[in-house]
Amino acid sequence: MKKILEINGFSKTYDDTNKAVNNISLSIDEGEIYGFIGHNGAGKSTTIKSIVGILPIHEGEILVGGMSVRHKTRECQKIIGYIPDNPDIYEFMSGIDYVNFVADVFSVSTEDRTKRIEYYAGLFDITEAMGDLISSYSHGMKQKISLIAAFVHKPKLLVLDEPFVGLDPKASAVLKQCMRELCDEGSAIFFSTHVLEVAEKLCDKVGMLSKGNLIVDGEVEELTKNKSLEDIFLHSMEVGHE
Repeated sequence: MKKILEINGFSKTYDDTNKAVNNISLSIDEGEIYGFIGHNGAGKSTTIKSIVGILPIHEGEILVGGMSVRHKTRECQKIIGYIPDNPDIYEFMSGIDYVNFVADVFSVSTEDRTKRIEYYAGLFDITEAMGDLISSYSHGMKQKISLIAAFVHKPKLLVLDEPFVGLDPKASAVLKQCMRELCDEGSAIFFSTHVLEVAEKLCDKVGMLSKGNLIVDGEVEELTKNKSLEDIFLHSMEVGHE
């Protein structure tokens, strides 16, 4: 299997004494969903922002599709889809205009975008609101339009920071379906979450971060043979804080 994301010895320091992320290494193959789990302040968002090229990389290496994020940032970003924990989207646009704008940025053909927008808008039950201004949307609606915009260009790597926050149960189920469908087409997904039940049922691999250290990294099937992901998380957090 081709590796879509490789993190090798990555560290991030914001000052001379405090490492937000400390020497982590992990990899994700095409077709895999990787859940990134940890308490607030563990270093999840720092890692995510470094993967997508928002934060500069000074220690270690991050590769996307075999390309260095540090040295080929733009090339990597062309194959990445990213949704932060609080999507900052253009509220003066309508939903359909925003999705088309993103499709233009990633050079999605008219034929492909038309099919995909119709498909995802239908799944997320937002078709009738696509022509409305984003400023009129609820938080959940804004989250849905951000997701549609991310899926419309079929990224090789989709990076999501707490994507299930703000979604109702139906939209959460739809998102899980879309995530798996994207990976079945050869992409990979890296997402942070606090919802351990979702991670256990949806992910192929998980990593657990404590104080910037990756203290658990492995396949969900192997990790959960004798205990739940919740048990592993609670135990790992206790060990990580000793």
